[in-house]
Amino acid sequence: MGSGFAKKKKQAKMMQQQLSMMQQQMASIEATGSAANGLVEITLSGEQEMKSIKIKPECVDPEDIEGLQDLIKAAYNDASKKLAAASSPSSGFQFPGL
Repeated sequence: MGSGFAKKKKQAKMMQQQLSMMQQQMASIEATGSAANGLVEITLSGEQEMKSIKIKPECVDPEDIEGLQDLIKAAYNDASKKLAAASSPSSGFQFPGL
C-alpha cells in the first residue's frame, strides 16, 4: 500500500518538473504577427506577453483611429495564432518527457 503512494508521489513530482520545463520553453518562444502588409507588427512571447509593437508612420491617420485599432487587433491575433501553431506538438515543439 505504501509503495503505491510513493509511486504516485514520485509521478506527481516528475509531472511538476515537466510542467516547469514546459513553462520555461514557452517563455523562450516568440511569434510576430502583422497586418496590412507589415504596417503594424506585434511580437508576443510564449506567455502571451506583448514584447514589441511597430507601427509605420504612413499607417497613422488622425482621422481614422478605428482603422489603426483594427490593424493592431489583427496583428495581435495573427501573432497569437502563430504562437499557438509554434507551440503545438505537430510543429515539432517537444515538451520534455512527453
